[in-house]
Amino acid sequence: MWEHAKKAQPGLYTKTSLMLGLGETDEEVIQTMNDLRAVDVDVVTFGQYLRPTDNHLSVVEYVKPEKFDHFREVGEEMGFKYVASGPLVRSSYKAGEFYLEHMIKTERKQKEEAEI
Repeated sequence: MWEHAKKAQPGLYTKTSLMLGLGETDEEVIQTMNDLRAVDVDVVTFGQYLRPTDNHLSVVEYVKPEKFDHFREVGEEMGFKYVASGPLVRSSYKAGEFYLEHMIKTERKQKEEAEI
């Protein structure tokens, strides 16, 4: 999906989110991050899965803040343009939205100035 989006509209920023605490291993999370970078995903967010009702999957683990920090650091080292990672982060995390807006405006301005 992300790879197709980038091919269909070059310059498009792509973002995805992962909820942690469902029994995933660190290795699985990092492999997923590698897979996302392989298709040039720009932004990733990590948050704590919280069971909304008894009809949903149970929380296996409440992930410690240090682990969220670790995944943020790994993501930045991998080259994601932005990583939001913390127990209360959600896919609509506003800091990421503000950052993306700033990044898009900055790159557009640089392109315009280069064309002059």
